[in-house]
Amino acid sequence: MVEEVGAALVIIGNEVLSGRTQDANIQYIALGLNEVGIRLKEVRVIADDPAAIIATINALRATYTYVFTTGGIGPTHDDITSECIAAAFGVPLLRDPRAVERLLLQIKPENLNEARLRMANIPQGAALIDNPVSHAPGFVLSNVYVMAGVPRIMQAMFDGIRHGLKGGARMLSKSVTIFAGEGVIATGLAALQNRYPALEIGSYPFTRDGGYGTVIVVRGTDAAMIAAAAVEVAELAASQDAQTEDDGQPPR
Repeated sequence: MVEEVGAALVIIGNEVLSGRTQDANIQYIALGLNEVGIRLKEVRVIADDPAAIIATINALRATYTYVFTTGGIGPTHDDITSECIAAAFGVPLLRDPRAVERLLLQIKPENLNEARLRMANIPQGAALIDNPVSHAPGFVLSNVYVMAGVPRIMQAMFDGIRHGLKGGARMLSKSVTIFAGEGVIATGLAALQNRYPALEIGSYPFTRDGGYGTVIVVRGTDAAMIAAAAVEVAELAASQDAQTEDDGQPPR
């Protein structure tokens, strides 16, 4: 059996917590990690607070194989992620000449002021993460990957690193749509979950055209087991006189 590889994501920024900015990175990272056999197990949204950032990073890096952060590596005073990561690891934050060279690909030397040079301050011992969009790099220190919060830049950074990550078995899924409320099959679904402890069976209700429906999603790493469980979900719904619609696709 292939061991599960887990990851956590830390979204750093007061603007996200205030509601001013809506995070657009979770789905992209979760899907990308699954493609390489890594499960996103936890997401935390935290403020631009040094104590909170340091404590969160230290807790998560000791728990998961990978930790990813987004936000807080720009040129302004409230961009404090880099210095907090350095503090979490107990290493100095240094002006990295490699990062300065990359900034010069985007910024003219006469415009490379001290504020912009803050984006070249990297914890000692970290490797850089390429930023093909605006060139200000992210970095990786041990199992912590630090990326920008701007979605387009984050995606470019993440795409550059994800295929170098070492994962386990890829998580597969199959869905069955039931045109009835989830209470109709709740009891039988619980029994089904007990028979398939290696799978995750989730129930997600919806409304459509004034009626109730439920999407049952079966997740796991064994395609044959997922397919068998999905058949049982459909049979359970049929026994309760509920119409179903299989997604028509093998586990994917």
